[in-house]
Amino acid sequence: MTRPWKRVLVKVSGEALMGPERFGFHPETMARIAADIVKAKSLGVQVAVVVGGGNLIRGVKMADRGMERVVGDHMGMLATVMNGLALDGALRAAGAESRVLSAVPLPTMCEDYARQKAVHHLDMGRIVVMVGGTGNPFFTTDTTAVLRAAETGCDVILKATNVDGIYSADPKKDPAAMRFDRLSADEALEKRLAVMDTAAFALARDNGLPIIVFSIHEPDAITSVLQGKARSTFVTP
Repeated sequence: MTRPWKRVLVKVSGEALMGPERFGFHPETMARIAADIVKAKSLGVQVAVVVGGGNLIRGVKMADRGMERVVGDHMGMLATVMNGLALDGALRAAGAESRVLSAVPLPTMCEDYARQKAVHHLDMGRIVVMVGGTGNPFFTTDTTAVLRAAETGCDVILKATNVDGIYSADPKKDPAAMRFDRLSADEALEKRLAVMDTAAFALARDNGLPIIVFSIHEPDAITSVLQGKARSTFVTP
């Protein structure tokens, strides 16, 4: 049974677009994720997407190598634009009507982000891909996802990851790590669970936004979350 949500925001990491590759895009993986987003929309919900840029560059890592943090973050914002344009192409190839809205003005490539514009496209039945982060350095794309979800009146944030929920530790490194079926944003903050940064959890809590963390690698992953079938962790505000 499909959960009663009218508008959802899907956070897709840049790493998810790599598939089996170590860098960049994997066309088959991009096509699969796009098809899943389109199928999810067919359930009758409006879908916004925030995409990361970690498959191309991370501002924090550039700073660790001696680059000024602000410059590194600006480069990371541009990486999300590249990913968003690629995902937009895959969505259109899958038969959807979509729009890319960027917090960094790039008028020859895509539309500038504005709340009213995003809501209009969603109401018109288009998938809205939001890129460029918040347009400011020092903010992650997880925080961007929560901010955009709050601005556009989304009912829930679907956080796509490499694992099937939130664990007490990295399950790839610690076989004894415990998976949580449900927890609050305050508990996630207290336990310092690293699936999202603290600013993102706090912003979701303060704006009454639930978060569902799930694995993007499962077949029809997003659709399964909307139908309440996916193995996941539900984070209450």
